Amino acid sequence: MTTAAHPTDRWTVTQGDVTDPEAQRLLREYYDDVANRYYRLHLDRDGTPEELDTGYADSPSNDLVAPTGVFLLGRYDGAAQSCAGLRVRDETTVVLTRVFVRHALRGTGGGARLLAAVEEAARGLGAHRIVLDTRLDLVEARALYSRHGYEEIPAFEAGPYAEVWYGKELTPSGS
Repeated sequence: MTTAAHPTDRWTVTQGDVTDPEAQRLLREYYDDVANRYYRLHLDRDGTPEELDTGYADSPSNDLVAPTGVFLLGRYDGAAQSCAGLRVRDETTVVLTRVFVRHALRGTGGGARLLAAVEEAARGLGAHRIVLDTRLDLVEARALYSRHGYEEIPAFEAGPYAEVWYGKELTPSGS
């Protein structure tokens, strides 16, 4: 009798090229998702194609490359299905951004695999701490962060969509 692989075993995470077309598709899907949630909550409608195009263009991710950051792609059965980015804030701190798992694969362990890879990438950048900001309505993301040891912290920067801030101290690899 053979047993089926657990869904978390079907996820892999590697560094990706933020300019690659599959990375750009994921980033656009991420942006459209969070932007439309904002429009629905505050304006009771989806964003127009023009609003989404403008917002996406105004939210570049081109700094998610060495030496200023890193971009990670999560693959489920080999297909790119999730992403996350890190921006270097200072010598010991990185900012987590662009965390996204496609809706159809949420609950399969992709977020956990992504965050584990994020922490290893952060250590590789010399970071001892990860910080992030998010919105209160992004409850799935907030729950994911809390489950993985991120705690609410005071605001470390201001932004039009920053409503809650999280941080996590990293333990050395292998500890």
